[in-house]
Amino acid sequence: MIVGYARVSTDSQSLDAQHAALTSAGAEKIFAEKISGAVTDRKALARAISALGVGDVLLVTKLDRLTRSTRDLLNTLAAIGDRGAGFGSLGDPWVM
Repeated sequence: MIVGYARVSTDSQSLDAQHAALTSAGAEKIFAEKISGAVTDRKALARAISALGVGDVLLVTKLDRLTRSTRDLLNTLAAIGDRGAGFGSLGDPWVM
C-alpha cells in the first residue's frame, strides 16, 4: 500500500496540490497536517508511520515536506525501515 504524507507550514497554506499529487501517484491513504517542519512532534506523520506495514511505501511530494534537518530525516527513515516499509518522494526521484 502507498501511504501519503502531506504537510504545509501555516494555516493559510493549502494542502490541495499535495493531496492531488499523492492521490494521482496511487496513495490509498493520506495523512496531512498544517505544522512547521521545525516541529519534530508531528502527530499526522506519526500516524502515517504507524499505518505502514511490511512492503508499504510512505510517499511525499517533496523531501522538505517530510523533514527539515538531516538528523530528523535519518530518524524518520529509520522508523519507516523498522516497519519494513520504504520511502519515496515525487519531487526527488533519486530517493525512490
